[in-house]
Formats: sequence, structure tokens, C-alpha cells
Amino acid sequence: MSDFLRSFAQRFAALDKDNLHQLRELYSDDVVFTDPLHEVHGLRDVQRYFGEMYANVSQLRFDFYAFDQVREGKGYLRWTMSYRHPRLNAGQLIRVEGCSHLLWNDKVYQHRDFFDAGAMLYEHVPVLGRAIAWLKRRLA
Repeated sequence: MSDFLRSFAQRFAALDKDNLHQLRELYSDDVVFTDPLHEVHGLRDVQRYFGEMYANVSQLRFDFYAFDQVREGKGYLRWTMSYRHPRLNAGQLIRVEGCSHLLWNDKVYQHRDFFDAGAMLYEHVPVLGRAIAWLKRRLA
């Protein structure tokens, strides 16, 4: 088990809209952050991205439950993200399972998140959500 991954997860889970300056303790200046919806280059843009994300939700929490180091400076975190957005799912809590692939030296220089963007966002948009639910039933 990796001390680095466990420490990163603990510090990441403690982030909120008021302490995003702490991202500089986790990420290098040249970090590349990628998820199914965005690719962000550089610490300044990562801070801006997280700032926008926290500004648009009324609640956001990450629960990390697996810490797998593949080799020195490379590993995976598995997590559940729980969030509320006033315009999604009638403001009710949404939970999404995901995985982060991290590369690091002293700090993370590459962070790639894997999750179902439909389960996170599209399925909870009023009209689009009904269409996706219908399509899923048809394909099942």
C-alpha cells in the first residue's frame, strides 16, 4: 500500500471551495488533469477548474476506498463522489463511482479520472435524463 496515495487521497478529500490554494501542495506546476469532460493543463488552470466545480455544487465529497501502487510514482485510487447540484436530479444527492490514475514524483504531474459521465451528469438533466433512461431500457 502506498503512503503517497493514502496521503494524497486524504488531502484531496479535505478540499473545499475555501481551501483550493492547497492544490499546490498536491500538484506540480505543469500538471495535466483529465476527466471524461475536460483536459486541463497547468496548476493555475486546475485551480480554476476546481474553483468552478465547487462554485456550482451545494455539496461535494470524495470517499476513497482503494489505493493501488503499480510501481514507484504510478498508482490508482478508487472512489465514490457524492454531490448535489441545484439543477440536477432535483437537487438530490448523486453518487458516482470512479477511479483516478496518478503519476507523481514529489507531487502529482498527471491525474486522469475515469467515471461514467452519463451517471454523473447526463442522466440527471430533466429531458435528456428521460431519453437516456428510455434508451437504457431498450438496450437491456
